[in-house]
Amino acid sequence: MSTVQQRGLYFEEIEVGTVFKHAPGRTVTEADNVFFTTLTMNTQALHLDAHWSARQPFGRPLVNSMFTLATLVGASVAQLTQGTIVANLGFEEVNFPHPLYPGDTLYSESEILSKRASSSRPGQGIVSIRHTGRNQDGTVVAECTRKVMIWMKEHHEQK
Repeated sequence: MSTVQQRGLYFEEIEVGTVFKHAPGRTVTEADNVFFTTLTMNTQALHLDAHWSARQPFGRPLVNSMFTLATLVGASVAQLTQGTIVANLGFEEVNFPHPLYPGDTLYSESEILSKRASSSRPGQGIVSIRHTGRNQDGTVVAECTRKVMIWMKEHHEQK
């Protein structure tokens, strides 16, 4: 019998231009939104107060954008970086072009934009990824570009 260990991709396995569609989607509940918002001490009424939010331009509470961002990136972990990441280096161009509402489902995909070997850390490489999140109607609700440091296979000591 063989054993298969789930992992992300090593630097050598990543190809620029590849688009990964992550599964499953994530239906966001009102409880998710309230819990995340209060857990992170974000007391914004736009996420917590349905009565107040009903009188605002969107007419109802919005999902906390930091929850949306975290879920968008989190959906990529099993397929791209599980066990192969060294570090998350940063985010650029984070946008939320359309609101996500409680009850919506977030679908995520990631496109590899570029990659290069690290000049200061032998055995590691830097990969730039564009993450895009869409709701159940296909409307883009979040997008960001992220840089991560990934192990090269022959330099990664697996335990």
